[in-house]
Amino acid sequence: MKANIEPLVPEHYYHIYNRGINGETIFKKEKHYSLFLKKYTEHVFPYVDTFAYCLLSNHFHLLVRIKSEEAIQQSVKLPYPEKKIEKFDYFLSRQFSHLFNGYTQALNHDYDRTGALFESPFRRKLVDDEKYFRQLVAYIHQNPIRHGIAPDYTTYEHSSYQSFIHNKHTKIARKEAIDWFGNK
Repeated sequence: MKANIEPLVPEHYYHIYNRGINGETIFKKEKHYSLFLKKYTEHVFPYVDTFAYCLLSNHFHLLVRIKSEEAIQQSVKLPYPEKKIEKFDYFLSRQFSHLFNGYTQALNHDYDRTGALFESPFRRKLVDDEKYFRQLVAYIHQNPIRHGIAPDYTTYEHSSYQSFIHNKHTKIARKEAIDWFGNK
């Protein structure tokens, strides 16, 4: 595992990914995909803009931008209003940890299992240019084909691709992501 982990810095874009320990299946039933997204919404979504995601049986990919320090401070419910977050990387890493731990506890309960489910630390890669951003959106959505899970990424149910092509309400930062491509 990589020893130097990229710090999570406000207003920067990241490819976040992780997998089950030893390639273990992390989404064992259909309901687990929804549970993961629910935990993501609770623990991570308030502090990031999400541009793309794909959940596969044994790993996942996210493309996010960390919100500004001010937006994060306003979203956080600290016990003392005058208290401020000082170490944003630590705070954001903890939010991802809450996501992974909450999801793992639910899965452990369902399967009468114990212990960790995800590799640690979770991986993150800085997305520092527009070309890489566009390539990453395509890479994330095409992952089901790459891993032989689905013959067509456009119909794969556990990615954000459908949010890009339909006009239904979504938590994905759809308009901004589409603007990077020019149009749908």
